[in-house]
Amino acid sequence: MESYLEKLPAFTEKIKAISEIIITNIILIGQIPSPTFKEERRAQFFLDRLSEFQVDECTMDGFGNAIGIIRGTNRKKAPIFITAHLDTFFDKDIVYDFTVKEKWVQGPGILDNTMGVGVLASLPEIFRRLDLRFQSDIVLAGVKQSIGKGNLRGIRNLLKTWSSPIRSAICLEGHELGRLNYFSDGMRRCEIRCLCRRIGVSEQRFIPNAILILHDVINEILKLRLPQRPRTIIVIGKINGGLNHGQVAEEAELGFEIRSFSDKTVKTIYNDIRDIVQGIGHENGVDMKLTTIGNLNATTLKFNHPLVKNAASVLKKLNIKPVSRPSESSLSIFLARKIPAVTLGISTGENRFMENAKMHIEPMIKGIAQVVGVTMAIDSGVCDAVDKGEFL
Repeated sequence: MESYLEKLPAFTEKIKAISEIIITNIILIGQIPSPTFKEERRAQFFLDRLSEFQVDECTMDGFGNAIGIIRGTNRKKAPIFITAHLDTFFDKDIVYDFTVKEKWVQGPGILDNTMGVGVLASLPEIFRRLDLRFQSDIVLAGVKQSIGKGNLRGIRNLLKTWSSPIRSAICLEGHELGRLNYFSDGMRRCEIRCLCRRIGVSEQRFIPNAILILHDVINEILKLRLPQRPRTIIVIGKINGGLNHGQVAEEAELGFEIRSFSDKTVKTIYNDIRDIVQGIGHENGVDMKLTTIGNLNATTLKFNHPLVKNAASVLKKLNIKPVSRPSESSLSIFLARKIPAVTLGISTGENRFMENAKMHIEPMIKGIAQVVGVTMAIDSGVCDAVDKGEFL
């Protein structure tokens, strides 16, 4: 471990020297719309870039995940996965313009997760410039259908169909340099749809207001008693409905997540909310539908797992302060399959989910160096002697 910890400061200088290549990849990828379920063009471009960087193998699996493989020197070693999700929160209708300045790059989706995909596509050239060879194959995977209603289907399918053991994994997210995620809460992501039927024009003023009915649902949800242990929260994340200012809203939707380190608690709270929805729907004579669009089981590495400890050492060597919190990402799917994994953030930025999102260039250099360092730690064998008991 010590041998390459000392190399990390020098790595940052070499990475900085090719920052224009990396930023170009980020922008070219970012200009391709990639809403969830419509990532095909970005996936193909990602593969094209890997091919131009002469990775040993480029392919697209049966689900449409884009995969590049850098062959290692030891065929007996299981591969190391490095992944990033291809989809963004934006649809095709917005303008995908990017602005590049000396200290930052601005554009829609750049923090979540265009930067992660751009860095992933640049890793073959980064490894080459750093003169690095690994014992393990390095599998670079751009995965589809990760966020929102995608429910991590891309990584679920990739791991389900991958036939050989996996040594370890690193999940790349553009936002929040310093994040070191190694555990995932149990989660249930849901939508409530309220539909108020129109009886007749003369009775328009008596039509129930779907927005106000969902407001009643929110009030009842807020009355639920949540345990402090295991830690449990309900995040009410979105609400929309109505057509204009002067017409009663006949339809409205509410989106929320239940999160807890206890899967049992998630299920209990979901059942409570289901009862609330059914009761309010019946009382108001409206159609109410509760739909689950995503779910995860709680899983974690132990805090003293060698991967976590060595990843933290890499960050500290680069003067990056590690911050850990639950991650509802591909990480949870790796951990559920007993594959050691962490999620790393690449840089800092602003306006993460807005069209004018901005990434900072200088922190990105250290963010990439940490990815290289953690990959080297895994390849040196820090996870090899760990048994399944290191998972909780």
